[in-house]
Amino acid sequence: MKHQIQGLFLIIIFLGCSACSNNSDDLNDEIIEENPDASLYFPSTASDDWATVSPEELGWNTNNKQPLIDFLEEKDTKAFLILKDGKIAMEEYFGTFKKDSLWYWASAGKTLTAFTVGIAQEMQLLDLNDKTSDYLGEGWTSAPADKENLITIWNQLSMTSGLKDTAFDCVTAACLEYEADAGSRWAYHNGPYTLLESVVSEAAGTTFSSFFNTNLRNRIGMNGFWLSTNGLNNVYFSTARSMARFGLLNLNNGVWNDEIILGDLTFISEMKNTSQELNKSYGYLWWLNGKESFMAPSLQVVFNGSLTPNAPADMYSGLGKNDQKLYVVPSMGLVIVRMGENAGESLLGPSSFDNALWEKISNLID
Repeated sequence: MKHQIQGLFLIIIFLGCSACSNNSDDLNDEIIEENPDASLYFPSTASDDWATVSPEELGWNTNNKQPLIDFLEEKDTKAFLILKDGKIAMEEYFGTFKKDSLWYWASAGKTLTAFTVGIAQEMQLLDLNDKTSDYLGEGWTSAPADKENLITIWNQLSMTSGLKDTAFDCVTAACLEYEADAGSRWAYHNGPYTLLESVVSEAAGTTFSSFFNTNLRNRIGMNGFWLSTNGLNNVYFSTARSMARFGLLNLNNGVWNDEIILGDLTFISEMKNTSQELNKSYGYLWWLNGKESFMAPSLQVVFNGSLTPNAPADMYSGLGKNDQKLYVVPSMGLVIVRMGENAGESLLGPSSFDNALWEKISNLID
């Protein structure tokens, strides 16, 4: 409750201060100036109209477009999009799946949560260094109190809570058991991640969905909703184009056209770069390419090399179960979405499908 009151108080002060308004305008200009490409195209938030650019216009190797489509169909894909500088360069749907069909993001939706936490921090409703127990109360885990108090919001974002990940989705105290001190162990663990929604809800004094819809979804013209598919964790459902909108927002560092959705450039940089030294290919709920090593869900093993060797080194990704993919490549102005059924391995996030798919994509765009 104290965080709700403090947050509302700070917001009132901010809105009532004309001098702060002038400073805010200056900050907005600074943020917009630091965005990577002022020529990016943004579709309207009021309609589904979206400008296109053909692979021929881009000088891509169009002889390799059909092999990519065939590969996607073979791997039970439902939707596939490529944005180039914001415009749709390729959009394919398979079977009965259409432009307006909804599908789940699985863990690719973790990126939505990370972004929403960033917004809450920018609004001074919470701080990443705050103890999680400040929001969830003491005893939200079954760890000893001194160990529980080591866990911060930052640990939840970076998958370093130190809690046992054997009961993967469980969010009750009984199954959130102590394994190691927070920050000393990386483990892909849905339980502490899922509870970020409760942290934001408590901090903002509203439901997570309401806060997310108001401060992110509605502002960039996304559709979709959060739904618990197993009674434990929430999964996001939307169209493929909505996933592409979120990717485009991240490509432009939190600014939609000329509207700042998230202006904390420090948070944005931390979100899309190595968050800790245990898994160098993990930021704040985003997977990172081009690093010297990586860890994978369910394994306490460090693998040498890049996560997706066939993809550009600067790519960062939202990766979900059954190969839900959101790729963002700043150096090439690309956002790529893949929704569909399991492509063959039934893994939680990264899979060999990433590398195989990027071989086909590279053949097209190189």
